[in-house]
This record gives sequence, structure tokens and C-alpha cells, in this order.
Amino acid sequence: MINCISLPLDFKTMRDLSEIRGEFPALEQKVYGKQLVYFDNAATAQKPRAVLDLIQKMNGGVNANIHRAVHKLSAEATDLYEGGREAVRQYINAAKREEVILTSGTTASINLVANTYGEHFLCEGDAVLVSEGEHHSNIVPWQMLCERKGAELRVLPVDENGAWRMDLLPGLLDERVKIIAAAHISNVLGLVNPVEELIRRGHEAGAVVLIDGAQGIVHQRVDVKALDCDFYVFSGHKIYAATGIGVLYGKEELLEKMPPWMGGGDMVGTVTFGKTTYAPLPLKFEAGTPNFIGGATLAPALEFAKEVMSDNYIEEEREKIDYLYHNLKDIDRLRLYGEGPNKIPVFSFSIEGIHHEDMALLLDKMGVAVRSGMMCAEPLMTRFGVTGMLRASLAPYNTLQECEIFIAALNRAVSMLR
Repeated sequence: MINCISLPLDFKTMRDLSEIRGEFPALEQKVYGKQLVYFDNAATAQKPRAVLDLIQKMNGGVNANIHRAVHKLSAEATDLYEGGREAVRQYINAAKREEVILTSGTTASINLVANTYGEHFLCEGDAVLVSEGEHHSNIVPWQMLCERKGAELRVLPVDENGAWRMDLLPGLLDERVKIIAAAHISNVLGLVNPVEELIRRGHEAGAVVLIDGAQGIVHQRVDVKALDCDFYVFSGHKIYAATGIGVLYGKEELLEKMPPWMGGGDMVGTVTFGKTTYAPLPLKFEAGTPNFIGGATLAPALEFAKEVMSDNYIEEEREKIDYLYHNLKDIDRLRLYGEGPNKIPVFSFSIEGIHHEDMALLLDKMGVAVRSGMMCAEPLMTRFGVTGMLRASLAPYNTLQECEIFIAALNRAVSMLR
């Protein structure tokens, strides 16, 4: 039995699901004459009308560079951009707006920390700890950093279900580990990782802890104060905002110690040929013209996210998780990865004798969009002994009827490919 995570929220009651779906024009389209069933939400979510309307409004009217000019358009654009930052601060319960850095996405946020905090504080002989189940974006920047600094990259293994081997942590975590980087929720398996324990034990060992929240921000109510993580990163496009915008939360005292990563406009205080001083947080890390339209969309996106974190949503999510779990298990020679009690609606699987890309292409012809491949997690694929998987990932706007269509299409495709 797989259970979804109970989220103690006081957000507004969710509207009827049909009304929710009406906010997403992309869901109304047909592909190959079939009504679209979009089950690739872990890659990117669709955008509600409030976000699409704001993008159109800013491109068509409030389109001016921010933080610089005194004219009306610039002031309005600046207010919208900074409104997005404030929406993030409130949503994750950060103490100050200065702790919210806007980037281009999760990848950029991780690289920013690796190239500032890591470059400044990691020394030869030190170590960085990641898990075996990480996305490439939370592996490669640390590998590159360790190669430059002569440090060691340590890996916390996962078990046969993909869960962290926390029993092996004492042998990996010592005074040499200066940075721990790990996912809140696996983008491949949908398992909620024990990040609270990892953060606590990491701090006891003297390490700073970065949590990759690309999936966690979508399916968990994130409170960075309660987590006590040092950094928390995520992408806007996975939580209904525009593409090309992301978030780096960092504790103020750490961000103050970190040198800027990029130089240019907006991140400076004074500039002379003799010396440049830097702007205060958060602008110190936001050089150049930012994606101000993307930043602005964080506000309506997170407003929608609050709504779909209601108790009604939790019950509907549990029903969809249970349905998919039991029906996938009933398919002959299907191997399901990432079984466990703490599960979000992300299901990765393989079917003996059928290549994952062949299956994905056939499902696409039936109107069902799923992900196939390594999901940017090649070490995890190696752990399971496969070259790729299929992944079905749901969002709150997906229905139980769509789950039934997906299972029927999957069974039909299996019969055609065997």
C-alpha cells in the first residue's frame, strides 16, 4: 500500500476539479485526434490563465527594465518582479526578502552555491556528500567543484527501492564533509526523502546543507525555518510559473559571506577602475537584466499552488496514487521503481521485453504524454541496472478518469509491442 503525504495546511478550499482544469488551456488540446492526457508534470507543469495573462500583459504593456529607471513602466515592472519575490518569501516562510535570490532555475541556483560558497569555503581534502539518487544538476556542479578544489565527492547509496541508506550515513559523514546536497523528493521515484534528519545530522557534523526542492516545492508545504536547511532551491516552471525563473533561498548570514558569482549591472554599489563595491542582498547575486516577467509570474503561480494544497486535493491525490499503484502492479512483467510509504504521484517503471522509448512513442499516439529515458539520473539508472524508464507524473489538475485512460492505453500498447 502506498500512501501520499499528509500536508498540514490552512490554505483556501480547492474549487471543483473541472473548474481547476478550465484554468489550463493546454489541457484542452488534442494530439493525434485524441484528448491530451498530460502525465509529464515532473518535467514541467502547465500554466494557469493567471500566469499566461500576466505574461501577455507584461509583454504587451508593462515591458520595461526593472530597478533602474524612474518612469511608470519601470516602476510597475519592478513592483511585479519584487511581488514575485515576496510571494516566494511568504510561501516558503523565509525570514527576509533578502534571503530569496531569483535565478534562471534549480540548475542555476545549485551552480551559484557551488561557485560561490563552495569555491570560497571548500578546501583541498574536504568532501561534498550527495545521494545516489540525485538529478544530474545536483551531481555535476559538485563534481566540477571537487575537481577544482582537490576535494572528495562522497555518495550516500540507495536501497533496492531507491530509499536512502541512512544506516550508512555515519560512515560517510565526518568533519571533512563541508557541504551536503540532496533532493527533497526524487524526480524519478517520487519518494519523499528524510531531509529533516539529514539536515540535523549534517549540522551536527559541521556541514551546510542544500536541498534540491524542484519536486518538493510542488508536493510539500515547505517551511525553510522549520527545515533549518541552509539553502533550498527550486524552479518556477514546475510549480505553474513561467520557464526560465528559479529560486535560491539561503540563510542571510551565509549569503552575506558568499562572493558574487556574476558581475554586471544591478549587482554593484559603486564602480571605479580601482575597485567595485557590491549591492546588498538580494541584488548582489542578480547581475544584468533579470527575467523580470518570469519573476512576476511566481506570485499568481504560488497563489494557485496554495489552493491545490487543500485537504480536498490531498484526498484526491491519494485516490489517484492508489489507483495507479494497484493497476500498474497488475501489468505482467512490469517493474515499478520507488515503492514506499511516503510517495507523491510520480511512477517510474519498465516492462520486460519492451524498450521505454517504443512505449512512450506509442502512448503518445494514443494521446498520453509520459517521460522516457534516464530522467537526468544516470547513476540511479545504473543502480537499477537499466538504461532508461518510463515515468508518469501527475499534477493536481489531472483526474482519475485520465488515470483510467492511461492504464487502458498502457495495456493496449503492451499487447501491441509483445
